[in-house]
This record gives sequence, C-alpha cells and structure tokens, in this order.
Amino acid sequence: MPNIAIKQPIGIRVAAVDFAFEEFKYRMPYKFGGTAVDRVTLLNVTVEVVSPSGKTTKGFGSMPMGNVWSFPSKTIPYEGTLQAMKALAPKIAAITRGFTESAHPIEINHQLEPEYLKAAADVSKELKLATPIPKLCTQVVASAFDAALHDAFGKSLGLNCYRTYTPELIGHDLSRYLGADFKGESIQTHVNEKPRDWVWLFHSVGGLDAVLESELKERVNDGLPETLAEWIRRDGLQRIKIKLQGENLDWDIERTVSIDRVARETRPDVEWAYCCDFNEACANVDYVLEFLAKVKERAPKGFESILYLEQPTRRDLKADSGNHMHRAAEMRPVVIDESLTELESLLLAREMGYTGACLKACKGQSHAVLMAAAGRKYGMFLCVQDLTCPGASLIHSAGLAANLAGLSTIESNARQYVPAANAGWIERFPGLFDTRDGKLATARLTEPGLSAVS
Repeated sequence: MPNIAIKQPIGIRVAAVDFAFEEFKYRMPYKFGGTAVDRVTLLNVTVEVVSPSGKTTKGFGSMPMGNVWSFPSKTIPYEGTLQAMKALAPKIAAITRGFTESAHPIEINHQLEPEYLKAAADVSKELKLATPIPKLCTQVVASAFDAALHDAFGKSLGLNCYRTYTPELIGHDLSRYLGADFKGESIQTHVNEKPRDWVWLFHSVGGLDAVLESELKERVNDGLPETLAEWIRRDGLQRIKIKLQGENLDWDIERTVSIDRVARETRPDVEWAYCCDFNEACANVDYVLEFLAKVKERAPKGFESILYLEQPTRRDLKADSGNHMHRAAEMRPVVIDESLTELESLLLAREMGYTGACLKACKGQSHAVLMAAAGRKYGMFLCVQDLTCPGASLIHSAGLAANLAGLSTIESNARQYVPAANAGWIERFPGLFDTRDGKLATARLTEPGLSAVS
C-alpha cells in the first residue's frame, strides 16, 4: 500500500445523498425458489462526501432490489414487496444523509444499520404489511448506499476500495465488528495484493431454462443462446450453477444428471464443476443425502463435479436449529446464503454443520468483507454469488471475487436474463460482461473506489 499522509479524524463525512430507480424487463424468466422472475428494479445511489481536508468527492453504488429473493412472501404479491423496498429507500437515504461524523464506510454502516432496521420496521407498520420487511431485505436496500460510500472513500484517497481496509484507515481492528476473537486483526490481511486477472464464471441454469432442445416451447430468437449446449459452446463454459426445486426429488436428480450429460457431451475435455442450489426448499437434510446418493449412483462423474451445495433448508436457522448438515457436509461443502445476515448466523451455521458461506454484494460491501474475514478465520469454504447483477452492480460483485483471498468464482446472470441492462458496459470492461472462455476478466478492477464509475 502506498504511503499516504492521513490526518485525524480518519474517514469521510456525508454531505449529500441522491437515489433513483431504473427498470428493466428480462428477455426470458429466471426461475428459482419456486418463483419465476421476469423483471428487475435497480436502485442507483450517488453520495457526495467531504474528507477531513475539505476535499469533496462523489461515489456511486447500484444494486438490484431483489425482492423475490430477499423478501419472499406467500401473502404479499411481487408489487407489494417491491413497493416496501422502494418506500424504505428514502428513509435509508435520510438516515445516511443525517450521519454527521467523519468515519470509514465500514464504521458508518456499523453505526447506521440499527437505524436502517428501525426504519424498515416503521415502513412495515406504515404499509400494514402482513409480513415485516426482513433484515436481509433491509440489507439489500442499504447495500447501494454502502457501496456508494466505499466508492467515494476510495476515490477521495485515490485508492481502490480494497486498499482502504487497514486499521489505520478504518480506525479500528476487527474486534469492533466481529468480537474479541479478532482483536488485533485486519480485513486487509484477507485481501489479495492485486485483483486476480480472471475469475471462473458460474453459468446459472434456472428452473425454466432449456437444457435440451426438446424443452424449448418457443425460441426468443434474439441472437443469444437458448439451450445449455448453445451457451456452453458460445461462452466456453466450465462451471454451472444448477437451480433445483428442493421439494421434488425425482425432478432434482433428473435435472442434475441431464445437465451433467449435456455438459460432458458438449465439452468432453473439460473438468466440470457444479453448484447445486436448493434455495432453502428442502424439508430436511435427508432430502439432500438422498439426492447426493442418487446422483452419485446415476452419474458418478457428475457427483464428483459438485463443488458445493447451497442453502438446502430454511433460512431461519434458529427456527430450524435441529436440521443439522454434518452428514451432507462430509460429502460436499454446504454453504449458507439467505441465512447469512450477521456474524451470529455464521457461527450458528457452523454449529449446525454448514461448512461454507456465500458472499454477496447485495448484502453490502461492509458486510461482505467482514464475513470474508470471519469465514477465513474459521476455515470455511467461501464463494461469491450473484443477484442477477448488471452494470455497476456486477463490477461491484466481481470485485469481491477478484480481490478477496480464497475466492475465484462468481455468477453473472444478467448476461443471460437481462442483457439490456449491461448495454454501455461491455466495451468499457472487455471480458467482464461478455465471455468466450468461461471466465470473467477482472484485472482492470484497480480504479479508485469500486472501479465502476470514474
């Protein structure tokens, strides 16, 4: 890290906060967790901050609202949960704008998250929601604001944000955020000296996606691939994320075996790797064990290619605390995704037999780097997952995979389902939004801040 003359107090002061929404339709639905999604609302945030020297800098953050994933509800329709998130955004903006201290973005988020959660409770009451806004959903809305602050702080120093995670710049060691076990430790020790030149792309196969030509009811005919084999050939794929139902064992087994067969027939020379994502739909670990046993029986190579299993059962770990994953984790790493909202949930998951965790930009940059440090300290398998992030949000997400130690893979679902939202970004970041070798190019993610907007 270059020598920087920094005067106390460390950090930035928030001067202004603005936000706007941006809407896109999917080219085809993406089904996961039993729901088909056909659109996305982006939350775009710009902040203006002032450094201790009086320098004014702007930062930008963007994130899909992801209400189907972060706020699932059987009683509130899609528009209702989206409206709740839209109503929460101005409250989070006002809270962030009202922060008068000078601090690092991680410290700002640490102090403001309790206020964000109170605001979410207020919105739930104001809108008379049958189900209150969950913490995960609040984090998704707040993540664009957090990203904008990290972007602004890095730019104010002329540094990529991954160079700003030293105790000197944060003002605290990790014990302030993660407890006594982390006294004297720094996030910076979990960051690569420079971003990886590339990371593996996990191509998602949603519940409605055609694996075989015979599964196509009608073609979109927009010039993009429409079957798995077509995607594999065009993009040189070597990694696949398999979206499963979690409540139809025969379908899940057949789907996995079919995907493995097509993958190996299309590219027999590849050392394939798969992620099997149940989106918390499995009733219990026995379902997972039977799934693994049957896949191993029918497709031994396919079974060996399963790199990890993602969130098999309910996200509420406390309510599901008897549903341990120890036996499944002996066969393959089992990671939490929706469950991971704070250190407490990570520690509880470990007790329940989970051996890994998903990091997501949509939970906040501050959250992601802290959970990466905790996961690495406890020897857990870590991966970066997507929220069908386009544009600046993909750059943000890819930055995690490229810069955090022990990580090397990422999804990039927007290129499949909502490529229109990537327009204007492809030429600026060659190989990141469009790939032909099964990898995403990340060597250029070295610009100040989050690298997305100069």
